[in-house]
Amino acid sequence: MTDTLRLSLLQQFAAVRAATEELISNLSAEDMVVQSMPDASPTKWHLAHTTWFFEQFILKNYLTNYTEFEPDYNYLFNSYYENIGKRHARPMRGMLTRPGIEEILAYREAINETLTQLLDSQHSEHNRIEELVTLGLHHEMQHQELLMTDILHAFSLNPLLPALNPDCYDETETSADAMSFHTFEPELTSIGASGDEFYFDCESPRHSVYVHPFALANRPVSNREWLDFIHDGGYQSPTLWLSDGWHRVQKEQWQAPLYWQKNEGHWQQFTLSGLLDIDADAPVCHISYFEADAFARWAGYRLATEQEWEVAARQQSPNGNFLEAQRWRPSSSAGQGLVQLYGDVWEWTASPYSPYPGFKTAEGAVGEYNGKFMCGQYVLRGGSCVTPAMQIRPSYRNFFYPHQRWQFTGMRLAKDL
Repeated sequence: MTDTLRLSLLQQFAAVRAATEELISNLSAEDMVVQSMPDASPTKWHLAHTTWFFEQFILKNYLTNYTEFEPDYNYLFNSYYENIGKRHARPMRGMLTRPGIEEILAYREAINETLTQLLDSQHSEHNRIEELVTLGLHHEMQHQELLMTDILHAFSLNPLLPALNPDCYDETETSADAMSFHTFEPELTSIGASGDEFYFDCESPRHSVYVHPFALANRPVSNREWLDFIHDGGYQSPTLWLSDGWHRVQKEQWQAPLYWQKNEGHWQQFTLSGLLDIDADAPVCHISYFEADAFARWAGYRLATEQEWEVAARQQSPNGNFLEAQRWRPSSSAGQGLVQLYGDVWEWTASPYSPYPGFKTAEGAVGEYNGKFMCGQYVLRGGSCVTPAMQIRPSYRNFFYPHQRWQFTGMRLAKDL
């Protein structure tokens, strides 16, 4: 690795690790131990797990006679890597009052120092070390997003409705343009990642697809349009819903997106800036795949496939309202052409999360990163207002189960031609 590349990777490592700790600057120790549901993890766990990743996959394998910082951390902070060994049960992560946050921050500092020394040494000529550090940085950026969505869920259950970002509220309103559709001609094309830039294994291999003629909405579905769906009885009409979706509506008594509440006759939404009035022209968010599918059916359209989404999105640079903007909620839709394909809200697609033709799982524990989850989930594209900008590219595939709502998930309509 040249001196320039070494400096670049060192700079990236320092910047990503510092960014994670900046996100927790307004959190108390008590905030960081809470686990509000099994799908979420405590902030403290995110801080430790992302550190464990560097220790487990790099330091333990590439430093001779390396001594673990604390052997018990291998059990406490392993997430789902079966090849590595037993681990603390995921739903019980909130029970880990010990080690405390000061110990976790000391752990981060120690691993930062050791890994920096490794990268600055001749050992870093090993290409595999560079690859694993880069993977670890993108892994940590994924956890930055999860940290934000998880603390939002925890705060939403607090009767005081605390705000993580109280100074970010502004009353500027932008009227969204009327929904229109952009047409795309049929084509035989290729999708997926390729080249030297980083991408996750599930984004490859690049392969040929035939895309039939279709049209894609110029912007995501707005809160205003979702209110129309609610007022028209969308949550009370079983014919709009997939069977599993209708069962979930009945079981959990869904009446609106997650974090919406009706106060004195008008709708408000809990956000990382506290409880705010609904921004009618902002993209609807915190909806499940089931809700997105039902809305599309109600509106007379459908969801795009991930192939269609990528064909449309690759025409644009991945600029948008991301984590670094520190707004941490979707912005109102505005602008000409296809807008908000990147940032603001993840967009549900109609595509199940499955392997691309020719996909092969990597050897060892790292191979458990994505491939083993390719069942029962749906693909989302584009990133959200709490996604780090460096993560996003046209080929990026996120994935969640169809009932999940605590992420910043929204939708965009499509139709056949």
